[in-house]
Amino acid sequence: MQDFVQAILTAIILVGSFDPEVMDVVALSLRVSLSASAIAMLIGGPLGGALAIGRFQGQQIIIVLVNALLGLPPVVVGLSIYLLLTRSGPLGFAGLLFTPTAMVIAQTTLATPIVMALVHRGVATLWSDYGDLLRIDGASRRRAILELFVIGRGALLTAFLAAFGRAIAEVGAIIIVGGNIRGYTRTMTTTIALETSKGDLPLALGLGLILILLSVSVSATAFLLTGWAGRSRG
Repeated sequence: MQDFVQAILTAIILVGSFDPEVMDVVALSLRVSLSASAIAMLIGGPLGGALAIGRFQGQQIIIVLVNALLGLPPVVVGLSIYLLLTRSGPLGFAGLLFTPTAMVIAQTTLATPIVMALVHRGVATLWSDYGDLLRIDGASRRRAILELFVIGRGALLTAFLAAFGRAIAEVGAIIIVGGNIRGYTRTMTTTIALETSKGDLPLALGLGLILILLSVSVSATAFLLTGWAGRSRG
């Protein structure tokens, strides 16, 4: 028990003193996860909106598939991207394996279905409320999606925060494609896994405290925004 308390105290000191190694790891984690979340929004946002207001053959199958992809196993995603980026793979010429870019690709792959599913649900609800007005106004599909995005901006932000929460907590995929290289591809989650296996609990706990604070902040913000969006529509 005394060792555990001592480890926690040391972890708090590490965080409070802005230890350079800790700050570098946190900065890389935020940079990679924010980049992946932004790309996921750029890809998944329009696709989710089009899926909500479009009518085409096989639409329900795609909706079911998108929601099924929410449970993608991270290690399988990491392995798939590893095979694509390895030297003998189809994208091996790019030299992206074991780089932050590869980590962004992995996190984007995991976050995009989340964005698509949440945007689809939000826009579908808005389309049922405002679709007739937009049709009467003669709005094109592209304009209709943009209008609904403006109306449902709270839901869009919630989708972004959900994608960020998924990305920042990821470990399986990025440790495969990033290699967990110190000072280059080591994030909070991969460092926690490594340092725990080495028995360096203070550093692991320190990063764990930061990760918990980020995760709680993201979840609380998403919850408040969902409530705000609901009251705004009401």
